[in-house]
Amino acid sequence: MKIAVTYENGEVFQHFGHTEQFKVYDVEDGKVTASEVVDTNGSGHGALAGFLRALHADVLICGGIGGGAIAALGAEGIELYGGVSGAADQAVADFLAGKLAYNPDVKCEHHEHHGENHSCGSHGCK
Repeated sequence: MKIAVTYENGEVFQHFGHTEQFKVYDVEDGKVTASEVVDTNGSGHGALAGFLRALHADVLICGGIGGGAIAALGAEGIELYGGVSGAADQAVADFLAGKLAYNPDVKCEHHEHHGENHSCGSHGCK
């Protein structure tokens, strides 16, 4: 299994469509066997679902995410665990332990209004 996490400075990045990096974890028998930080090379929003599929990601852990990206991930067969914050490594450990706190109904409602310094967790995201 491969788990991808939107990533910035060790934390779960809070806006999927603007993430510049993913931390990708290889998992075997419920344990992380390897991890690496991967640059998106300028890919954004809808293109990120294909980027994750090319990495063979099975699961995505992220903060806020828009409806179009949710649909694109579903079309690629990638399981979504959104509305997550905190340390990326801890989020993966919690996921593997079956205790990840996430929002199954996460969806950013104000997608078109995000600015450069917007934190998706500050308003309108469910």
